[in-house]
Amino acid sequence: MSTVLKAENVTVRYGEQTIVDNLSFSLQEGQWLMLAGPNGAGKSTLIESIAQGAPYTGKILLQGRDIRSYRPAQLARKIGVLSQRNTVSYAYSVEEVVGLGRYAYSSGLLSGRDGQGRERVERALELTGLQKLRNASVLTLSGGELQRTFLAQVFAQDPQILILDEPANHLDLVYQKHIFTLIEQWLHQPGRAVLSVVHDLSLARRYGTHAVLIHQGKCVSQGTIRQVLTPQHLRSVYDMDVYQWMHEMLEQWDA
Repeated sequence: MSTVLKAENVTVRYGEQTIVDNLSFSLQEGQWLMLAGPNGAGKSTLIESIAQGAPYTGKILLQGRDIRSYRPAQLARKIGVLSQRNTVSYAYSVEEVVGLGRYAYSSGLLSGRDGQGRERVERALELTGLQKLRNASVLTLSGGELQRTFLAQVFAQDPQILILDEPANHLDLVYQKHIFTLIEQWLHQPGRAVLSVVHDLSLARRYGTHAVLIHQGKCVSQGTIRQVLTPQHLRSVYDMDVYQWMHEMLEQWDA
């Protein structure tokens, strides 16, 4: 498998506060890499730095090339980013917002959509169950519907790498399962990889192939999902017996 994304000694500081501290990892083709750790560990900030939304030192390589050297349209064809904080202030329709995922494939700001645009948008609406809401204003959507709309936008973008910050945020259980299964299927296509922040460790364990466990901006462990999400590693960052807690929660469902 080839390495599609690599972070080398990435550090993010705001004033005197270090949010991400000399962190390195690699993402390979076919992997779903989970960034795990407690609130404030630096996971979302690391995502922002990869998306070029946060200043950092160190190096981030996309397919062996410094990510800073890519033009925005080039980068958008390679990486699709779903943020935790998706806000809209104009009454665009769901279909219009999803269609914005194709901007990187247009020849100009005022040009029409690219040749595959219509098909990609339709498929994205179908995958996320938004066909009936296609003409609805995004200002009228629930949090879960808005999250699905922006996920559909990323699917329409058709990148090689998905970067997801809490993709299950605001989603009902049925859509959590649906969306994670969709991402898992999307990943099976050649040349693709997923990097995501997931607070729900059960989802991380179920869908992730690999993980980086972060605490106070530092990497505690990285490797396969089972190598990283061990009782010892989790106790060291969460200061509790996570395994016991998970088992106690599941026992409530025993008949």
